[in-house]
Amino acid sequence: MRYAQGGGLTDAERAAREQIRLQAVVRFEAGKTNREVAAALRGSERSVERWRRAWREYGQGGILSQGPPGRPRLSETQIARLERELERGPLAHGWADQRWTLARIKTLIGRLFHVSYTVEGTWRVLKRHGWSWQQPVRRAIERDDDAVEVWKRETWPRVRGPRRSAMPGSSSRTKPGSR
Repeated sequence: MRYAQGGGLTDAERAAREQIRLQAVVRFEAGKTNREVAAALRGSERSVERWRRAWREYGQGGILSQGPPGRPRLSETQIARLERELERGPLAHGWADQRWTLARIKTLIGRLFHVSYTVEGTWRVLKRHGWSWQQPVRRAIERDDDAVEVWKRETWPRVRGPRRSAMPGSSSRTKPGSR
């Protein structure tokens, strides 16, 4: 079943549906047909057929709710460990530079916890736990911020020269007789 805007069932709605399936099991045990069970529970025969098959194959546990799909697969202790490892930096985990990418974090999660996420799933886990996307500032390794400030203060004013004002005779559009 699909839900609009990617929504799903709440825990209460999931529990209510589970109760309906448990009522169906009682009727299965009483020998009722799929049509009778569907009519009594106001469901479709197809759903009742699927429930009966799961009940036959797995017992009552086969029709119980499996929980919400897409739930986080890392526990809170695993998330805390992941955060500690991320703070150590990529160099500590064998990468050549200091940039964490989603692909690298995905690989790290796989190495640490033997859990596979997609790159998008990795981003959702990080975002859910307060991490944000960062764009690294591109600067030369040899950059000397103090020398840049001295250059801006002392050399640039000489190179730039004085600013010209917009007076008649300059390149302004308000020259006398230009109209």
